[in-house]
Amino acid sequence: MRIRSRLFTKLAAGLGVGLIRLLFWTCRVDIHIDVPGTSPYVSTGSKRFLYCMWHDQLIVNIFSVRPRQIAGLVSRHQDGSYLADAMEMVGITAVRGSTNRGGGRAMRGLIRLTRHLHVAITPDGPRGPRREIKPGLVFLASHSGRAIVPTASSCKRCWKIRGSWSDMMIPQPFTKVFVRGGELIYVPAQLKRAELNFYQAKLHSAMERLEAEVELLAAGEKLPPADSKAAA
Repeated sequence: MRIRSRLFTKLAAGLGVGLIRLLFWTCRVDIHIDVPGTSPYVSTGSKRFLYCMWHDQLIVNIFSVRPRQIAGLVSRHQDGSYLADAMEMVGITAVRGSTNRGGGRAMRGLIRLTRHLHVAITPDGPRGPRREIKPGLVFLASHSGRAIVPTASSCKRCWKIRGSWSDMMIPQPFTKVFVRGGELIYVPAQLKRAELNFYQAKLHSAMERLEAEVELLAAGEKLPPADSKAAA
């Protein structure tokens, strides 16, 4: 039974990857990264980063353009098995575990991976609360020495697949997709968990600013000038 179940998981993941790739082939993708040389979609030389993305934007960030030299943290639950297989099929190294519950082994594995791979984490996954920054990503930044790149994405037209605590955004065919990466966030080395709150709040503010930008773009509006954004 386990073998059949594993085979079914792989087949389902393969079918899903094929369909999503076909969908994104019809879309126009607009990518803007505020800091040159920090995009997960091109070579960054010897530099490695931590990418923060909301759980409901996961599919857009993975399939808009093929990521390079990147690993991602995936839940050990059955739903995570489909995602892990799908990630491996698009060249993303899947690390099973959690940064919060029983996640010591996963965290140690991620710290080792940051030596030669980027790492992407959804800080509000896998079970929410929606769009809440948990301490795991900031802890990883502090103990790996890698800067965090906040990200956000949106679509002119999309479906929202409703889940138990978060929707999943999937672009509709022939729409335009917007992906943005923000300014780097550096976290001091070797912070204790009790000292992470300030940087969690800082990261959350950066994610909210990027989210507001992609929503404006998706609505067909222009972004305010850089000087006015800085003043805000």
